[in-house]
Amino acid sequence: MSHRIVRRPIDPEAARRFPDLHPVLGRIYAARQVATPMELETSLQGLHPPELLGGLPAALDLLEEALREQWNILVIGDFDADGATSTALCMRGLRLLGANHLDYLVPNRFEYGYGLTPEIVAVAAGRKPDLILTVDNGVSSIDGVAAAKALGIHVLVTDHHLPGAQLPAADALVNPNLPGDPFPSKSLAGVGVAFYVLLALRTRLRERDWFTRQKLTEPNLAQLLDLVALGTVADVVPLDRNNRILVQQGLARIRAGQCVPGIRALIEVGGRTPARLVAGDLGFVVGPRLNAAGRLVDMAHGIECLLTDDPAEALRMARELDDLNRERREIEADMQIQAQATLERLSLDEDRLPMGLCLYDPDWHQGVIGILASRIKDQVHRPVIVFAAAGEGDIKGSARSVPGVHIRDVLDAVAARHPGMIRKFGGHAMAAGLRIRRENINAFRRAFDDCILKAHPHVVFQPQLVLDADLPFDRISDQLTDELERLQPYGQQNPEPLFCATGIRVAFSKTLGERHRRMALIQPGSKTGKKIPAMHFNIDPSMPQPDYFERIAYRLRWNYYNGNKSLQLIVEETE
Repeated sequence: MSHRIVRRPIDPEAARRFPDLHPVLGRIYAARQVATPMELETSLQGLHPPELLGGLPAALDLLEEALREQWNILVIGDFDADGATSTALCMRGLRLLGANHLDYLVPNRFEYGYGLTPEIVAVAAGRKPDLILTVDNGVSSIDGVAAAKALGIHVLVTDHHLPGAQLPAADALVNPNLPGDPFPSKSLAGVGVAFYVLLALRTRLRERDWFTRQKLTEPNLAQLLDLVALGTVADVVPLDRNNRILVQQGLARIRAGQCVPGIRALIEVGGRTPARLVAGDLGFVVGPRLNAAGRLVDMAHGIECLLTDDPAEALRMARELDDLNRERREIEADMQIQAQATLERLSLDEDRLPMGLCLYDPDWHQGVIGILASRIKDQVHRPVIVFAAAGEGDIKGSARSVPGVHIRDVLDAVAARHPGMIRKFGGHAMAAGLRIRRENINAFRRAFDDCILKAHPHVVFQPQLVLDADLPFDRISDQLTDELERLQPYGQQNPEPLFCATGIRVAFSKTLGERHRRMALIQPGSKTGKKIPAMHFNIDPSMPQPDYFERIAYRLRWNYYNGNKSLQLIVEETE
């Protein structure tokens, strides 16, 4: 599917706020709602203060009592990378703060499903916890919290998912997305919420003279930011300024070698260099290897990798996770072949793909349906739900959406119009999970498509490349490239800038492998006449490669190779 190239809208007045900057930078800052260059600073002093987070007083009272009385604390996480990093962060952080009776439990997705269910509470009860602390889940666990409370277990829920109409009757509930919560950033990942709770708890304990009385060294919780960065990027939450600070500070620690052995080992097996790690490496190299445990076996394997302080043990576990990730890719490749056949049949039978696409195969792997949904969504650029068998007549779906379609709201609309059709659901604007009865799949397909059509009747679902600015080659400079790096880390809602140049000639070309092309590009008529190295990834090997482009869309980066640093273009689209 070809891309529709559009220009990122900006307020001209906002662009004029930066008279001393390169005009391209002014446009980029304005488009990202940067009011002053100071907003690009990523020091920890720029974080929103913890006391703005609603629900903290009750949570701190509970945790302070748990530490004072040395309760048995059981951390219950989720089986994705955000849940794994949240769990590891709380295990490490609470130990630093003085917890001596601490354990964790992560539901196996194939046996218990997501969240604090009554079934997982029954398992948890065998460990005799005084307090259950949920991370990256719990806001929709009405029955699970009730089951824990009925057993006399205190419950503290920390979560970031959107709440439903009813909240669980927990002893304390911390979630920036609760109605009326004053915390300015609604984009914290689960690991970000957990980190904020620990920050606030440290302040409370300091005020109570806890560290002196317990003869403990007050910890620097910044040592946990490597886990926060990994979970935040892997969960693909929007990188607003607050999240950018958390991620950038975590990356700085990783680059300096100040990270847990598990992250260092995952970087090594992924073939990356810690000193030059970027946010994209966390999302596309480290995160998938960690996630592979939760997708195929049990996320406890990934959590243990993040908890060990033994580098050799961490490397051994990281290699096991790497093997699991290879297995996951093989399973996914088979599923993609089957999904493509289904897409072709749908296109032929209906003369168009549904606006909301649902795919199901009883043999598909539960742990891989989220990745497959994301791949198909990128291909057809519309909301996609992929279902797999979940046992006892149920099928479980993983949904992925595109900008402009809030997938959880769509599922909410389906549930309201067709009571009982969805057994349970939850999620975000861009991703969600649900469970329905197998016999309802065709009715659900129609309802899902209908709700999207009604809510978005005029949307043309076509992938877009959003240009930030025209940037002829003679306006490219080392200084501009350095300034662009200040926008990092890139991610959701803070994309890497995309530029356009016209009339480009290929002065040199070499195919790498079958699908990549290395080039030297020149723009005739430019003042400098400079040749700029470029890479074009994932080209169609069956198509002839031209030596002239009317227009290219590209990203501007530094390339580090053999100790040298040079400018390089990453070509995204050509005409």
